[in-house]
Amino acid sequence: MTADPANRHPEVARLHSYFAYTHLPSHLQSVSRHFAITADVLLEMLPDSPELTVCLRKLLESKDCAVRAALEGLRDD
Repeated sequence: MTADPANRHPEVARLHSYFAYTHLPSHLQSVSRHFAITADVLLEMLPDSPELTVCLRKLLESKDCAVRAALEGLRDD
């Protein structure tokens, strides 16, 4: 099993690409980074399957919500 997206199903690789976080401001990187690490661990542990695709999609949705929550916290300051 490998986390290298080049060796994965195209949809798994596409979803994995959305966990990139270095382009974000540092305060959002600290939120997003944990989701990227989790995605990498899942790719190390699990084979490509429809369930892995759903898992990554839901993790991505969670990451997006967490980043938006961090942005909302900035607006409240």
